[in-house]
Formats: sequence, structure tokens, C-alpha cells
Amino acid sequence: MRRIVPILFFFSLLASAGTAQQMDAREASGTSWQPASTPFQGVHIMHANWMLMAHGYAFGAYDRQGGPRGNDKVVSSGMLMLMARRPAGPGTFGLRTMTSLDPTMGPRGYPLLLQTGETANGTDPLVDRQHPHDLFMELAATYSIPVGEEASAFGYFGLPGEPALGPSAFMHRFSGVENPEAPLGHHWLDSTHIAYGVATIGAVLGPWKLDGSTFKGREPDQYRWDMETQKFDSYSGRLSYNPTENWSIQASYGYLVAPEQLEPEINTRRLTASASFNHRFTDNGDYFSQTMFAFGRNMNTNGLDSNAFLLESALRIYRRHTVIARAERVDKDELFEAGDPLAGQSFSVNKVSLGYIYDFVRWKSTQWGVGTVGSLHFLPATLRPVYGSTPGSFQVFVRAKII
Repeated sequence: MRRIVPILFFFSLLASAGTAQQMDAREASGTSWQPASTPFQGVHIMHANWMLMAHGYAFGAYDRQGGPRGNDKVVSSGMLMLMARRPAGPGTFGLRTMTSLDPTMGPRGYPLLLQTGETANGTDPLVDRQHPHDLFMELAATYSIPVGEEASAFGYFGLPGEPALGPSAFMHRFSGVENPEAPLGHHWLDSTHIAYGVATIGAVLGPWKLDGSTFKGREPDQYRWDMETQKFDSYSGRLSYNPTENWSIQASYGYLVAPEQLEPEINTRRLTASASFNHRFTDNGDYFSQTMFAFGRNMNTNGLDSNAFLLESALRIYRRHTVIARAERVDKDELFEAGDPLAGQSFSVNKVSLGYIYDFVRWKSTQWGVGTVGSLHFLPATLRPVYGSTPGSFQVFVRAKII
């Protein structure tokens, strides 16, 4: 709790901030789009020619993962995103920064059954645990120029930053942000949201956007408090389409050079597609939902291809009640370390989660809530002696967010 209290206290410092005109409602993480009708959660402040924005949240949670390979831990997590934008010449100049609370968890992150990816010590893979994100998740600059009434061109540079690959990162999209657990398909869909070096150019024409990036494909190492400087060696492209204010659809492709630190000899071709839909049940937004379906496919140079499917939804009721749900099916081939008879084998695993959050107080520009999320894991017969028949897990948490 000594870690959680000062983290949540930070949000009270933002409570006196005012609000102003919103930025482009389609903007999400990096250069990705979301439905334009997505409810904005954050504060805007006007200062001279600058439009300033703050968005963030913090969780303090007790995490319990069941079954023989489960574990438990008290963790704190969250992020703070700051944006600034102003007119500059014929266009608009912007600055973005995003920091994470995840390094406070320690190098091994938090227990999460069936999760894989990255390392805690540079030697051993993290298995059945979610890696912490780096302190700095984004330090980026943008510039956009209008070209006619409905068209524009833009550039984005970040160290770190997010390339044009995949849907909006799970900690930014409304359908996923209220769930304190990372998706099992994180490394098939949006793990590139932290790339230590990315340059993107793109164009917008009405409801269409095309952007392409060059970036460093290696995912962050085990040192979560530092900054990494690496050469560009990978590329990606994404086509986004928002046919109405309630829909956002994207398809993207990327070639990643040695994304995993422990497997530097393996390159990955990644294909993703997603569709996100918002629905307002009432005009005032008291009843609102967002649902996203996403698909990711990793095609590795070692011949092991794998897929991830995700369906998640969030329903907000009367601005105080939120119901969250997520279902996933992911091919996992990293559940066992070298030397184990099952090492290197791929298993299709399934997870279903359901949760609820009650926001008990709103103080100026912050909202405070308590909640829980529980999950069941459905496994092939080969994994049941190791994980149990249908292991369950849950988190109970307090959450503060800027609104």
C-alpha cells in the first residue's frame, strides 16, 4: 500500500484543472484511430495558443491467479498521458508524453496465467506473468498540414513511440482501459506501442487514413527505468476507415526484426485487423458501450505461425457503473522453457473474463472506483495436468482516473 497511496494521490493534484474544447475525437494511441463518438476521459486546458490535455489512470490491485502455476501479488499500475498542441505555420504542431507506473511492480510484473513475452533478467522468459511496461512509453512530436477541406498530411516521430501497426493499445481504447489485466494477445496486436525509435508519415482523406512507419522492432529490455536508443530496422503500414462516428476499422502489416530479446535470430511478419463499434443508448451518454473485435497473426522466420483473436466490450451505466467483458483465443508456444518435453509446442488456449466497477465518488476532474474482474481459462487436454482443468483467476482493485 505504500506504493499505491502516493500514486493515487497524484490524481488529486489534477482535480483543479479546467476543461476546454476537445481535440480530434478520432485520435487514440500513437497515430491510431478510434470511433469519433468515443467518450473523452481527461481534461483540457487552454493556455495562450496551446491546447493542453491530461489523461490517465491508476490501479491498486490484489491479483490472484489460480491453478498449479498460479500466484498472487499486490500491484500498482497505470499511466499518465500529456499532450500539447498549437498552430505552427500552415499546420499544427504537437507534443506527446506518456509515462507508466508499471516499473513499481518490480522486474517480474504481475501474475497472469498463460501470458508470455519479454524477460525480467535478460536471460529467462516471463511465463504466466505480464511484463511491466517501461517508465517512458511515449515521447513524441507531431506535425499536420491541411490539404484542402477534408484532407491532411502528417508526420510523427517518437523516442519512444508507437508505429502504424495494430489497433489502439489496450490501455487507451474504451473497451479495454477499465480492465486491469493485459490481453493474452498483446504481442499479436499492440505490443509495438512502445518502440524505441519510430518515424511515421501519413495522409487523411475524409473517413480514410493511410500511414506508414519505420521503427526499431526490438521490444523493450528488462531495464524499465531507462531510455533505449536503437537504429530503425523494421517497417509497417496501416489503412484505417471510420465510415461513421461510431465505427473504426483498421488493417495493418509489419515486418519486425528480432522483436524478442531472447530470440534475436527470429524476425516476425505481423498482420492485424480490427473493428471497434460505439453505441450510445441515450443522448446524454449515461448508457454507453464500446465493443472491439481484433485479429492478429505472427508469422515467424522459424516457421512457427500463430494467431490471436480478441473480443472485448465495456458498458457504462449512469456514469457510475461499468461492466467489462473479454474473450480471447491465442496460440501459445512459449509456455514451457527449454528442456521441458512440451517446450516449443503450440497450444490454442482460451480465456473469458467478466468484471464490474463502481465509481463511488467524482471530485472535480477525477473519478474514483472499486471493482473486480474474474476469469476462467479453457485449455487443451495436454495442458490440464500442468495448469488444472479450468483454472480461475481474479483481481480486486481500486481505480482512480482523470475525466
